[in-house]
Amino acid sequence: MALLVLTGVLVLVVGGCVCVVWAARGGPRWVRVAAAVTVGLGRLVSASGRGGRGSGGSGDGSDG
Repeated sequence: MALLVLTGVLVLVVGGCVCVVWAARGGPRWVRVAAAVTVGLGRLVSASGRGGRGSGGSGDGSDG
């Protein structure tokens, strides 16, 4: 069951990336809408992954 869900998510991600590239080359309106949704969801996931760390990088700044 988990494999099926992960495969579905992968198909959606790849399809969204295809729509972004196609929209950049001037695709039909539905492709531009799908690309905008894909970019928006990507930004949302990116922002939620950052959490409370703000916009500065990946850690506490120590080198080792």
